[in-house]
Amino acid sequence: MFDSVSLSALSSALDGLAMRQRSIADNIANVNTPGYHAKRVAFEGALAASIAGGDGHTDATVERSLEPTRLNGNNVNLDTETLSNVDTVLRFQFASRAIEGQFTSVRSAMRSN
Repeated sequence: MFDSVSLSALSSALDGLAMRQRSIADNIANVNTPGYHAKRVAFEGALAASIAGGDGHTDATVERSLEPTRLNGNNVNLDTETLSNVDTVLRFQFASRAIEGQFTSVRSAMRSN
């Protein structure tokens, strides 16, 4: 149970989402830093492939955004970061509740024996 594909995938998703949250915070903190390029975290494609392969483990990657820059060389878009933050928080809550549901099921099974 604790080594299931779904639990591994949820754990990987939480790790990736936490990394994305840190990157968003860095991006917002550097919105006015000349030459700063926004960070983008990717893990969903690798996670889907890992699940399809029957594993569920994957690591997130951080890359520099290739979006156009302003005159000072910075390409952080506060609107994009705000929307990404809302999306990330909702996904994190969903994954957390899914893990909680799995542990609740195990706890219930253990009590019934």
